[in-house]
Amino acid sequence: MDLAAALTLVLSTAVLVAIPGPNVALIVGNTLRHGLRHGAATVAGTTLGVALQVGLVVAGLAALLDLAGWALHWLRWAGVVYLLWLGVAAWRRGAEGLAPAEPPRCPPLRLVGQGALVAAVNPKTLLFNAAFLPQFVAPEGGAAALAGVAGLYLTVLFAGDLLWALAARRARRWLQGAGRLRHRLTGALYLLAGTGLALARLPR
Repeated sequence: MDLAAALTLVLSTAVLVAIPGPNVALIVGNTLRHGLRHGAATVAGTTLGVALQVGLVVAGLAALLDLAGWALHWLRWAGVVYLLWLGVAAWRRGAEGLAPAEPPRCPPLRLVGQGALVAAVNPKTLLFNAAFLPQFVAPEGGAAALAGVAGLYLTVLFAGDLLWALAARRARRWLQGAGRLRHRLTGALYLLAGTGLALARLPR
């Protein structure tokens, strides 16, 4: 991949990251609820989930989606239910009053798994990655060149999502004394992530 192609990939991925989707909603929601460390753990998880999808693309296994579509379908809906449950729970916490409450401790590793699940079971991103990444590989490039493109793509994706977490940390400080508003906003973001994942249907 030449310099021009690399710059195009970086800019295209940056634009993609700037458009909020289920992953970004989850990252911001977890950062608002738990803090930057947990938000960064979520970023690590969503990047891992996308990396699993990209790995399928690099290995040429995207066609397995047709064979195992039913499993992906049920995994996706499990993720939707989980996110909606988180959203309702956070929204109800916002009804308790304006006094800020310290959120329950949550191991960052759990949020890594949560982020990986949400990212990996989104069929729309799998199909997007399968169509997007090969465009930056010359016909004679092969799997090694595609792996290099995937590495750059994931690096930009991770950095961009981390910026979302940093922005959410600033918002969290501003909302620190407004318990109800913070919990309601967190709940709305979880609900948005769940809705986005539910709407990510495979084209027929």
